[in-house]
Amino acid sequence: MTFSTLLKAGLLASGLALAGCATMPAQDPDIVEVVQSAGSFDTLVAAVSAADLVETLQSEGPFTVFAPTDAAFAALPAGTVETLLKPENKDQLVSILTYHVLPGKVMAADLAGQRLSPETVNGKTVHVDGRNGVTVNGVDVIQADIPASNGVIHVIDEVLLP
Repeated sequence: MTFSTLLKAGLLASGLALAGCATMPAQDPDIVEVVQSAGSFDTLVAAVSAADLVETLQSEGPFTVFAPTDAAFAALPAGTVETLLKPENKDQLVSILTYHVLPGKVMAADLAGQRLSPETVNGKTVHVDGRNGVTVNGVDVIQADIPASNGVIHVIDEVLLP
């Protein structure tokens, strides 16, 4: 199965799931709400806010987000995060953050046994390997398939740089 096929299947499944939501009283939290409540993504939340991407990641989607933990950001060279959060570096921050996002909802099981190079929201490709767990650009997904109303989150322990 190709990534395109998986993406279309995910979009169809998402559409069917949304069609059934009309009778549900409460909506599940979106991607931003999930990472805000987790307690281990404070740096990611600050970066998404500084990049003015909150509204985008709260939109309908669906999105697949490879979310670096606070420890992943802390492992960057000293001063990197502070520099990226400055308003004059917003374009670079947006580029890095959108490199962590795929259009569509892709679950870890969809990737099993495959190697793919899907295009990220920033237009560059990442290398996803699902043959032994899931990695993206060689970085391990340490927790997969965290659901959100507008996609799925896969936790990674390093920041991906385009």
